[in-house]
Amino acid sequence: MIAGRYTLEREIGRGGMGAVWLGRDEVLGRQVALKRIGHGPGGSDLDLDRAEREGRLAARLNHPHVVAVYDLVNEGAERWLVMEYVAGATLAELVRRDGALAPDQVAPVLRQAADALAAAHAEGIVHRDVKPSNILVAPDGQAKLSDFGIARAQADASLTQTGLVTGSPAYLAPEIASGQQATVASDVWSLGATMYHALAGRPPYDVSENLLGALYRIVHEEPPRLGASAGWLSPVLLSTMAQRPEDRWSMAHVRDFLAAGPSAPLPAPLPRAIPVGLSASGDPGSTQVIAAVPPVPSAPLPAGGAAPSRRRSALLPLIVLAVVAVVVGVIAWLLGSGDDPEAAPEAPTSSQSSPSTSPSPTESAVTADGMENFIEDYLVTVTSDPAAAWAELTPQFQKESGSFGQYKKFWSDIQSADLLDAQADPDSLVIRYSVEYLHQDGSKTTDEVTLRLEGTDGDFLIAGES
Repeated sequence: MIAGRYTLEREIGRGGMGAVWLGRDEVLGRQVALKRIGHGPGGSDLDLDRAEREGRLAARLNHPHVVAVYDLVNEGAERWLVMEYVAGATLAELVRRDGALAPDQVAPVLRQAADALAAAHAEGIVHRDVKPSNILVAPDGQAKLSDFGIARAQADASLTQTGLVTGSPAYLAPEIASGQQATVASDVWSLGATMYHALAGRPPYDVSENLLGALYRIVHEEPPRLGASAGWLSPVLLSTMAQRPEDRWSMAHVRDFLAAGPSAPLPAPLPRAIPVGLSASGDPGSTQVIAAVPPVPSAPLPAGGAAPSRRRSALLPLIVLAVVAVVVGVIAWLLGSGDDPEAAPEAPTSSQSSPSTSPSPTESAVTADGMENFIEDYLVTVTSDPAAAWAELTPQFQKESGSFGQYKKFWSDIQSADLLDAQADPDSLVIRYSVEYLHQDGSKTTDEVTLRLEGTDGDFLIAGES
């Protein structure tokens, strides 16, 4: 008996964060799933943090397609997460059992998952680990999204380390594999990769033999395509697994397209997801913490180019650093990965694996390039989704800026913001830049802005304005 009310019946799964049991709530008379935290291989206090995170975020959503979290209880030295029990199978298990699924089978399941993710994004939550084994499918066809253990809410900087990425390699978006922060657009890619898996009967990337090679392909090569076998879902695959985050559909549009069915019209122009910045074993389904692969730098844009140029370092040192970082990450993963939840023989519950351990934080330098890249990304984000950009302000600066409503009202008049020039001082973390605003009425204005940042490359927040 757990906490005087939950009776354990049998173990039904095991992953990196611990065992999962089928149980019964003796007070309410219903079946529940209980995840024992911190007793998996390498269990630690970080697992407890993730359990509490999963409970808080899932409780915030209260969505019919999100696995409900009922309770987080202590029993002696043990911690248990009490969740809704979902009888059935994960999408990964369905594909493993039946092989590749038809578009008309895949669409209803992923439409429900997209609905859950759209609701999460509206609440400022990025899931960060969307994959087939985290989508539960009941016998009646109802689908539920599980495992918010590594999700990230607005202005929540925990569980994030510069140069490291957390997630399942086969479903990682290119920007995440290269070390950037997860955003709602990253979830869009991962849902597209999940769709690919369901339609093809295999993940979009094979990470079983060469994780380094797979990460390189994700970052630098065009995404794989299914062609005619994707049927009427081809537009979804093209518009979710788009290399550039700004070219992806929003999650709400993915949901609406799937709900409309084969006759769904294509929009013109396509709505965009948020490209950047929510301040958010070789088995392809395993959630891992690995070193990022820095993107190969491109040549500087010629004078007068349409996009702002960025200073680039020499190519060879970056490649050497990338190889060293990834090799270290692979070794850490091979030594510390937990059991694979997709290999569990029992019917699934609301829990799938999260990483058991996380590498120690590493200090990251602040560079002028990193500061400029952050501002350029912020300007794209703030004109696409002010809520995402609001999360890139420190809590104190949010207070100084007034309410989110005022912030959103200001940016609602601006269609786009192009960075013209920037001078960044890494020592003081102050950046001065010129920006050109394109307003909704078609007029253009320019402004000179000075911002003070805090953090390090890849993990900045805006702390003040002068």
